[in-house]
Amino acid sequence: MGNREVLRVQMFGGFSITYGDRLVTFRKNAASKSMQLLQLLLYRKETGVPRRELIELLYGRGGLSDPSNNLRVAVHRLRKQMAEAGLPEEEYIKIEDGVYCWSSSTPCAIDALEFAGLIEKARSETNQEKRMELQKQALELYQGDFLPKLSGEDWVLLEAVKYKNEYEETLQEVLSAQSSTRQFEDMLQLATAASDLYPFDEWQSYKIEALMGMGRDEEALQVYQDTTRLFFEELGIQPSERMIEQFREMSRRIKNIPRAITDIKGGLQEKEEETGAYYCSLPSFIDGYRIIRRIIERNGQSVYLMLCTLTDGSGNPMEGGTKLNHMSEELKQAIKRSLRKGDSYTQYSINQFLILLIGTNEENCRLVSDRITKNFAEDHRYWKNCIEYYVSSVIDVECGASRISFRTGEAG
Repeated sequence: MGNREVLRVQMFGGFSITYGDRLVTFRKNAASKSMQLLQLLLYRKETGVPRRELIELLYGRGGLSDPSNNLRVAVHRLRKQMAEAGLPEEEYIKIEDGVYCWSSSTPCAIDALEFAGLIEKARSETNQEKRMELQKQALELYQGDFLPKLSGEDWVLLEAVKYKNEYEETLQEVLSAQSSTRQFEDMLQLATAASDLYPFDEWQSYKIEALMGMGRDEEALQVYQDTTRLFFEELGIQPSERMIEQFREMSRRIKNIPRAITDIKGGLQEKEEETGAYYCSLPSFIDGYRIIRRIIERNGQSVYLMLCTLTDGSGNPMEGGTKLNHMSEELKQAIKRSLRKGDSYTQYSINQFLILLIGTNEENCRLVSDRITKNFAEDHRYWKNCIEYYVSSVIDVECGASRISFRTGEAG
């Protein structure tokens, strides 16, 4: 049969159906009961689903008085939706001895079932080259978690965990084999895809290894730096010892490459000209602070450290959640807009930011806090009550001398 006659179903990373070259669109969203029914019947197309199990899976938590009637309605709606979507006019749902089955003369290819078949076939393959080829085909099919929009359903969650484990085990085996045979191009492709899908599972270490194997050390170093920043800012943790050791190796190799001063300067410069304060990761901020501290010992320049803390408006720490995340991002942007290019800042925690103000005084620190508050509360007037400032000169911080704290309304 020609490709145009095949119904292709994606369940990894989302749910979609393609008929021939056309994406099939339904009026209902993927989480509606009729669409859940469609996904269940497609996924269990080889065995079907008994009525009792189907009712439990679709309506088990609903407390409905007549779930059988709801199931009949869902079946009727699904058949209607299939026709409205422009698919061939067929029965699609067959009921035999209380078992609901997918019924269509159109061939149906489902990525999750193909993945499972390839993994099973690879397990029984004794030829290593053929085994790896089957595994790579399976990995190409895996585009993310199984039916993510139905992740709240127990049956979906169980299948999603199973598939992710199989994906990780297979990926680990293939990457290890490619590493030992120095197939760095293929290794880079697989590791990049895995890092995009699961950025916190540290597949970046294989990406770094592949880039180093190809002599692209500076790209590998950039991957390490990006990953370190992601882990610290999102999770508050450092990368694994494996990645840290890779960093040491990259540093040694990069140091041994002679470079012209113009190349070095080009690498040091910012990628784009930006306005406002300079944002840096907490480790970079700490390094910058220590350097500034040494400099002012010689020239006596005035430098202040400012801590901005988000509160609930009554001086209490805000509880974590979507609102705090949103306010934190808004405060980050307000700080950037309110400061000079020569000032730097960092996010210390989800509700706190540190700012290093160079060549200023206590009075100007209060003016700075006013500017930050004004920009922060521009669209939400109440937010002006939700920031507390704590300020000290860098010398005072080192000496343990008195520090100044004030809330927004007290500034100035």
